Amino acid sequence: MEQASFSFWMLFLQIFAVAILALLVIAAIAIAWMYVADVRQKRHTIRRNYPVIGRFRYFFEHLGEFFRQYFFAMDREEMPFNRAQRSWVYRAAKNLNNTVAFGSTANAGAPGAITFIPHPFPAPDTHQVSEPVVIGPNCRLPYAARSFFNVSAMSFGAISEAAVRALSRGCAEAGSWLNTGEGGLSPYHLSGGCDLMFQIGTAKYGVRDEQGGLNDDKLLEIASHENVKMFEIKLSQGAKPGKGGILPAVKVSEEIASIRGIPAGVASISPNAHPDINNVEDLLDSVNHIRELTGKPVGFKLVVGGLRFFDELCEAILRRGLEQAPDFITIDSGDGGTGAAPQSLMDYAGLTIRESLPGVIDKLAGYGLRERIKVVVAGKLITPVDVAWALCVGADFVVSARGFMFALGCIQAMQCNKNTCPSGVATQDPELQKGLDVTDKAARVAHYVANMVSEVGVIAHSCGVAEPSELNRSHAHIVTAPGQSQSLDSYYARVNHKSPSASL
Repeated sequence: MEQASFSFWMLFLQIFAVAILALLVIAAIAIAWMYVADVRQKRHTIRRNYPVIGRFRYFFEHLGEFFRQYFFAMDREEMPFNRAQRSWVYRAAKNLNNTVAFGSTANAGAPGAITFIPHPFPAPDTHQVSEPVVIGPNCRLPYAARSFFNVSAMSFGAISEAAVRALSRGCAEAGSWLNTGEGGLSPYHLSGGCDLMFQIGTAKYGVRDEQGGLNDDKLLEIASHENVKMFEIKLSQGAKPGKGGILPAVKVSEEIASIRGIPAGVASISPNAHPDINNVEDLLDSVNHIRELTGKPVGFKLVVGGLRFFDELCEAILRRGLEQAPDFITIDSGDGGTGAAPQSLMDYAGLTIRESLPGVIDKLAGYGLRERIKVVVAGKLITPVDVAWALCVGADFVVSARGFMFALGCIQAMQCNKNTCPSGVATQDPELQKGLDVTDKAARVAHYVANMVSEVGVIAHSCGVAEPSELNRSHAHIVTAPGQSQSLDSYYARVNHKSPSASL
């Protein structure tokens, strides 16, 4: 009896051992299969860069849809972009259904919230192709911009070669322009054939002489590229108004150094201001010099700290003549951007776009310059509601950097300044860049633009107008107190921005 019992347990242990071994073999085969599948697929950068373990991100993200009620961080509580915002961009970029169910999660009654005013007889929900908007009509080479939604400034160096190539190809397909950022013009900007806005920062990378001043010959060389349609003088940017660009030494490769005209392996830190631009007259002189030399539209970018500057600017333009005006002004928000920056400036310097954009629009209108100067707006405007609000207020164009980073696969890992971006977007590490498939991500960029244009069109039709360019302040309300809202036109009229003598 004891012998039989012993034999039974020995047989059981043998079967158990074989079963465990079989499971281990099956697990090893499964892991090997997932590894090969992850490395070879091109749609998911995280899985490609982190085979097998990267799958947990998507698994937990899926579980979050069911378990989020048990955790504190809800859809609209994450920062700087919440889950609802990022999810819209991800789905738009993948060209997936972006409808939602079971009601809104937005706090539509919170002060500052925007509500669009549906017309009792909406405009037909048919595809409307907007007419191109001409920037710099008096230039030798004016630019007819086809899209109201475009890519804001991101330098090669700050973002990867693969990211720049994907943006260039995607923008060409979508009909959008791509801002080079202050880091100069790389072959990757040109590779996709899209329209480009060349940004001239305080260090004048790509067009600098040995002393750091503007080199006209290099500027003409940049302007000779047909794809370079406009030039933008960057006075300041949202991440760090009052401080120049910062590219850590680990990101300054030989190639990046050559394009910028600086030493390799040394941190690229721009001056906090243009040495040759100290007042409004200097700024207009620079705008006109570059425009006369290149024949192309020229404008400038800044974070608004107050509206008195625009009184001085507009008065100087009227003294000098309308032909001396910049062709466009880019308004950036003071609530941060993609660039590495001191937290004191990232968090606390500059007006937000909600305050500065309507003030600038009304100042230009008050001086009779609104038609002469186009207004481009940047600053956390990554969803249709944000973009439609900006168009209602009066912007001609909206540009986004972080929205397009999400379209490229950014997961908001907050590693932009460390060369360790896991999605391959904001890194010069070739091992991390290889996960970003240019063909797939270029398609996502184009989808993001197309779906943005389409959904802003949906808002416009709901408001009773045929296309987004017809939106105005009467088409939206802003919540001023719980349960109370006011039309944007009357809300912004409470401060008389339109009077040339008014200033803040």
